[in-house]
Amino acid sequence: MRTNAVKRLWREGGVAYGGWLTIPSAYSAEVVAHAGFDYVCVDMQHGMIGYQMAVEMLTAISTTGSTPFVRVPWNEPGIIGRMLDAGAMGVIIPMVNSAEEARAAVSACRYPPAGARSYGPGRVTLYAGDGYFAHANTEVACIPMVETAEALSNLESILDVPGIDAVYFGPSDMSVSLGLAPSMWHDGGVWEDARRAVQAACERRGIVAGIHASAALALRHVAAGYRMVTVSNDAALLAVGAAADLAHVLPDTASTAPPNRSSTV
Repeated sequence: MRTNAVKRLWREGGVAYGGWLTIPSAYSAEVVAHAGFDYVCVDMQHGMIGYQMAVEMLTAISTTGSTPFVRVPWNEPGIIGRMLDAGAMGVIIPMVNSAEEARAAVSACRYPPAGARSYGPGRVTLYAGDGYFAHANTEVACIPMVETAEALSNLESILDVPGIDAVYFGPSDMSVSLGLAPSMWHDGGVWEDARRAVQAACERRGIVAGIHASAALALRHVAAGYRMVTVSNDAALLAVGAAADLAHVLPDTASTAPPNRSSTV
């Protein structure tokens, strides 16, 4: 079976840098993946992407060395299993707020006896190769999101659930849950306490701490011990690049450039 290159990188102590896809296009997925990110994640929660397009995007990512991940819409075993069968080598699972919900996420990612995933791998056997069933529980990455005050209060019990490979910190939802404006960064205060608490709790257990970020913020997170960092978003790249080109020829339009939409996670 194909080795999950991101999990191998984590085992070696490295940092995985990722691209994020919200535009429903196999072509743009392939373009982003060819940039050389360690992982590229298809966002089915806040992106415009449905199941059939997600499959096409996973196929496009497979033409590159980037490892395909999917953020599923919710912590629901049907869609988790379906995206793993379609070729995702890792799933990011939103709004995991308790140990019970973390156990459900792990169960959906693992074949028995470690979980309750149904067997019928489909396209992933074309991508991952022979021996998928024997090695899937080891190679598939289960990545719950910690992004609320409730999850913070249950952080220790969530991370004690066996089978979690990484935890993905959602900065904007965490901001909102803590009574702040949605943002990918806050200086100091309760948000920064949360960011550091998640990383420290993960490190104590040998779990990878991941976070949604931007290129400008990525190295701050790496310095704080995060080893899964999303640095680029397809919609933001398109919006910012188009606005920059237009501002180059029409300088007065610079002030009307659209916001960086990578902050919506």
